[in-house]
Amino acid sequence: MKLVNKLSTGLVIAGAYADKVRKTLFAQLREEMKAGHVSSTEVARAAGELNRILFEILVNRLNVDKGDVVRVRIEYIVEEGSIHWRLNTLEVEAFRRIPDADVREAVEEVIKEGAPTFEYRIEKRGSTPLGDEIFDIYENEEKVGILVATPVEKEVIVRGALRDPPRLIEKTRLSLSNTIEETVSKHIEILSQRAVPSSDEVVEKVIKEIEDLL
Repeated sequence: MKLVNKLSTGLVIAGAYADKVRKTLFAQLREEMKAGHVSSTEVARAAGELNRILFEILVNRLNVDKGDVVRVRIEYIVEEGSIHWRLNTLEVEAFRRIPDADVREAVEEVIKEGAPTFEYRIEKRGSTPLGDEIFDIYENEEKVGILVATPVEKEVIVRGALRDPPRLIEKTRLSLSNTIEETVSKHIEILSQRAVPSSDEVVEKVIKEIEDLL
């Protein structure tokens, strides 16, 4: 019998990763042990082997603290009663814990200073041959994105992208009130707040596509 499986510890504090690896491996191979395909001794040996590797990575190389959080993923093969780790598939993630004092200080500072305010405005960059209007988006006077507005009868269809953090303004229909610029300006704050998180790559691609319309 040859069984290919994947072990994942999920998010666990670093001080407990070894126990989680052992328990997860035993749980995954419970049926194989019952069927006699692999012994409990072999499962314990394999768990110990992986944990020695993880100790070297997490403790000796990364200096991970016991209170930090880690996640481990790795594939393994069960064949002829033996467990073989596919070390080329080993993925280790480590998340450092922020000291409680630093967290409390940040909370107290924000409460004292109040939530930051964001003011959005637009500035027209130009129009396309088809009648679309392109606007740069500013947040607190810093240019952060771009938007294209397409008039359709008594509506305006808008879409765009914002940087830092990368977000997309998905296609939205707005009722046209007077000019396109006035309509977009009236809704830019809520459009920006409702923008959907995306990746830097996708945002830059959308920005370029809109700029190329000019």
